[in-house]
This record gives sequence, structure tokens and C-alpha cells, in this order.
Amino acid sequence: QVQLVESGGGLVQAGGSLRLSCAVSGTIFSTKVMGWYRQAPGKQREFVARIFRDGTRYYANSVKGRFTISRDNAKNTVYLQMNSLKPEDTAVYYCNLEPEFWGQGTQVTVSS
Repeated sequence: QVQLVESGGGLVQAGGSLRLSCAVSGTIFSTKVMGWYRQAPGKQREFVARIFRDGTRYYANSVKGRFTISRDNAKNTVYLQMNSLKPEDTAVYYCNLEPEFWGQGTQVTVSS
């Protein structure tokens, strides 16, 4: 079955960086659209970034210029490089194999 396993979350000061990873198994990864979403306490899950099989990328306006999504098809892994982090980026970050498969989430906390 399809499995998504995230890693790389943690606690970081404002202005710092983190890289999230999502390892995918049970499917032909290179053909899939992959995304990252996040959910802050008391808020709905929101879109962060998406990458298509040809490498085309889309970002939420709130992270554009600070976050970069990438993929390594040889490793069946999608990444989210997060720079210039802000306290409002604090959330649980979820990897998504569109449309219906999700990882368990990884906590990102940005202190001010």
C-alpha cells in the first residue's frame, strides 16, 4: 500500500531554516504530483507547495520566495526547504500524494 513518511521537523528560531523530507513507497513516485500542506492550531489545513512530475512548482503566496519544494525520483522522496522562517509558519506539516494519500505529519515550531 502507499505510505508517506515525513521527517525533519523541529524547533527553530525566527529567521532560521529547516528541510522536511517525505519518503514515499508503494507507488510509482515519478508519475505523481506531490504537495506539502500545513495545519496550525485552531486553523484549517492549508496548501503550501506542489510539484508536478515535470518539475513545475506552485507555492502559496505566504511562503513564496522563502520555501522551495523539490523531488528526487531516484529516492522516491519529496523535500521542502524552508528558509527565513517566521513564527506564523508554526504548524504540523503534511506531505500529500495527490489527491488522497497523506503522511502522518511533522511538527515545525518557530520561536520569536
